[in-house]
Amino acid sequence: MRLIRVFILFAFLFSINGNSLFSQQKPTLTTQQSNTLLQKKNASEIRKFEQLRNKEIVSLCIVLIIILFFLFYYFYENTKLKQKIKRKDTKQKIFLNIINAGIDTQEIERKKIASFLHDNINSLLSSVGLHLNTFTAQNNVKSEEIQKAKAILQEAHDLLRDMSHDLVPALLVRFGLIYALEDLCERNSNSNTNFEFSSKIPTDKRYGEKFEMKVYFIVSELFSNIIKHSGAKKAKILLHEKENQLIIIIEDDGQGFKTEKIDESEGFGLNRIRARIKKYKGNLAIDSNPNKGTSIKIKIPLPH
Repeated sequence: MRLIRVFILFAFLFSINGNSLFSQQKPTLTTQQSNTLLQKKNASEIRKFEQLRNKEIVSLCIVLIIILFFLFYYFYENTKLKQKIKRKDTKQKIFLNIINAGIDTQEIERKKIASFLHDNINSLLSSVGLHLNTFTAQNNVKSEEIQKAKAILQEAHDLLRDMSHDLVPALLVRFGLIYALEDLCERNSNSNTNFEFSSKIPTDKRYGEKFEMKVYFIVSELFSNIIKHSGAKKAKILLHEKENQLIIIIEDDGQGFKTEKIDESEGFGLNRIRARIKKYKGNLAIDSNPNKGTSIKIKIPLPH
């Protein structure tokens, strides 16, 4: 029994010493493992950080490439659009130059024909009528045929005078634009349409001959459109000068039209008017609505 007790005591002491030994050795092993684990963790975090940084760099590069692509596409489309607008402007300028060249040639020819009719044909007819009157008075001739001849000569004279006036109004040449436009209103007024004239410009004000002719024929063509297409009962023209510009406002109470469709519906007549105005760096504004009449405002810089 004593041996058993001694053995148990010895075993107990040995277990205590063993536990003490292990408890002393254990902290040393744990520190090494901890250091190893810490090193591994640090290395893993460094790898993760590097991977994240690489991903961010790649993402940034992709974003920059996309931005550069869109910038390139924008500049390409912008350049393409500018070239298209430039080509369109060039075509429009060529078109306007062709129209203006035709208008200038036409106006020169009109002036020549009007001058020829007035200075030559009308003068000849007047001379024939004068000689005929002198002959009948001196010889006391009262012939029906001669009276008919006089009437025919007078009618031919009146027709040629009207034709000459339509080509280039004598009032425009002699007295200027304001007188000519007032006369144009009177001549176009009839039982269907009445044209009113209003001007804040002195009636004796003169501009350059070419400028006056251009403006006169612009207004004349617009009046013609009112008579032919508007069905207006009343129309009026207002003239004044503002900031070194000639302002012309033409209004009517006709049937009007949709201005959104003006580019689709405008004819060569309106193109001619625009070309005349563009030549003098002016602008044309049209305000119209169905059954509410039309208002046209023209601004043309005054010639120096």
